[in-house]
Amino acid sequence: MDQLKRISDQFEHVEDIIQECHNGISIDLFLHLTLIPAVMITVVLSFLQKRATASAIDQKLPFLRRRFGIVVPLDTIGSLSNRWSYGFAFGAVSYSVLLLFSEHYIPFSVPPWARAIVYLAGALEVGLVNFPFFACLSTPFRATGAVFGILYSLCWLIITVWDTFTCPHGKIFGKYQKIIIQWPCILSLIFLLGRFVHMLIKDIRIHLQLEEEDFDQLTEQHLLQHVKRLLRKTNSKAPKNWFQSRLYESDPHFKFPNRIIGTAIISLIGLYTMTLADYSLSNLAFGQVERWKNTLEEFVTSCNRTQALAAMIPQLEEFIDVSRKTWLATTIFASLNSVAYTFHVLICYRKHIKRLWKGERGFIPEKLIQPKSAISVAAIARYSGWQIAFTLWGYVIVHFVHFLIALLLVYVFVIPIQHGKALVMLSHFGIIIVTIGLVIALVIFQIVLVQIFFLQDKLSPTDKHKPLALNNRKAFHCFNYFFFFYNVIMGISNCIMRLMTSIVLGTWLVSRIDRTIMQRGYETMDAGYMTWIGMIFADHYHSNPVMVCFCQLLVFTTMEKQTVCAYSTFRNTPSEKSVNSQARRRWTLLYTLLRNPNLILHRKHHLSILGTLHTSPSVQSNTVLQAAIMASQLHRRNAETPIPND
Repeated sequence: MDQLKRISDQFEHVEDIIQECHNGISIDLFLHLTLIPAVMITVVLSFLQKRATASAIDQKLPFLRRRFGIVVPLDTIGSLSNRWSYGFAFGAVSYSVLLLFSEHYIPFSVPPWARAIVYLAGALEVGLVNFPFFACLSTPFRATGAVFGILYSLCWLIITVWDTFTCPHGKIFGKYQKIIIQWPCILSLIFLLGRFVHMLIKDIRIHLQLEEEDFDQLTEQHLLQHVKRLLRKTNSKAPKNWFQSRLYESDPHFKFPNRIIGTAIISLIGLYTMTLADYSLSNLAFGQVERWKNTLEEFVTSCNRTQALAAMIPQLEEFIDVSRKTWLATTIFASLNSVAYTFHVLICYRKHIKRLWKGERGFIPEKLIQPKSAISVAAIARYSGWQIAFTLWGYVIVHFVHFLIALLLVYVFVIPIQHGKALVMLSHFGIIIVTIGLVIALVIFQIVLVQIFFLQDKLSPTDKHKPLALNNRKAFHCFNYFFFFYNVIMGISNCIMRLMTSIVLGTWLVSRIDRTIMQRGYETMDAGYMTWIGMIFADHYHSNPVMVCFCQLLVFTTMEKQTVCAYSTFRNTPSEKSVNSQARRRWTLLYTLLRNPNLILHRKHHLSILGTLHTSPSVQSNTVLQAAIMASQLHRRNAETPIPND
């Protein structure tokens, strides 16, 4: 009791400190106030951005000169530049995103029917407040974006650091609570500040002509290397080590888009915050249960209740102690499981996208092979938010499942051993094992019996399995009849096991948005999996390396207004003017005719000869026959002595 009194006094002291800190800076209030400078920065960047086409307002207000264009915060489909900068920008806004889950985000009370509208308004406000972080990174006006980004990120960094270090106390982690919670956000803000400073210095060097400006190209270098790898005829692969074959194999020719990296970073920061909140709330909950238990113990002692009620006190103490330790242990395992899921989703994204690039769609359910375009595009907008929510709620659900399983194992194995009932536990466990073993043995026995007596022999000695053809039909009918009654009993237990397995696996994989938890044929009812399928299809159609590189060639051809040689070395730069264009054209013509000898019949001079000799059918037929013979000879010669590919 004295220890509880000391803890209560410490809590009251910490609460007094927290009450004093509430009189200082409020991050929630600061978030609402930064809406004004965020809108101003957005308006300035929009004024600098010109619209591609003129509209009706430009005719009425010609002095605008197509100003006030749309400011794009980040390209979530095709752009792969500044990926880690956008990732740290997502890390900087993670606190604001998690703040939406708090009931204290809205400073005033609203009726229950209006909460959805209030949450929508809150999400729009958080989006506007954090819009400058992304817009200043993506704007083509680097100097202006860098200056605004430095000022805005520095303001947020100063307020966050001031609030964290001047009021760091908390009930659970003591005087370092806010530092433990806020360090990912502070680290992200520091990185963003350094990134904006680097952008400003680089823009100054470009204006001073000390550095060349980087131009964005349609084809990224890794996509180009991927296409070159496809064009090479190399079948040899380097041997893989254990880590590459079992866990992860890096691919330098594949890069994750900004959306995927940002989602993973916010998910990890959210899991970190959720784990801390889980730990703090569990401590408070078990502390409250301890106080209730002490109160119940004092009540039983003072009132001299029955012996049965008094005997429940040690069991209750044991249950509270086991539950506290089990919950803490499963907190670690659930956190590691959710972190592993987050990285595994990245691996599955790369694996699914590369399969789609190869034209493999067998891993997708038949109903979802051709999703609607609107569903795929909308899935891109939904994916990040849903993935974060699935990860956080999945952690809570998986943690609870781990807790129940661990609690069951403790009471089945650990507690009986501690109480000296190991033999009783082993006897009960042995009965369960024998029962399950008999069921499995009888299932295997039926398969072996069918394999030996009721299937015909192999058609060939090299066959691995017997054909699906019955033998000893009368005996098989008797076998089927007598096992019918036993299979009814065994089917009941298997039905229960199927249900329990489905529940456990469904809750275990609830945060895996890349895998459906529905039965086959009901995949469309899984909204999360539908979002995943639509998203990877949209990314596949907009980032296929072969298609993007082909579009890059078309763009360069249009810009340079010259013919790109189809047999030159594939490069990401416009083809240079050849020294001897006539010789190159003749070589290209010869190469084409050797590869396609039937085109000889369609050449211009052959057609002109046929047109002039229309009065002489015999000469015309002879000319066609000679061309056909020449084409067949060239084709045979090409087959005998193939020309090597460059």
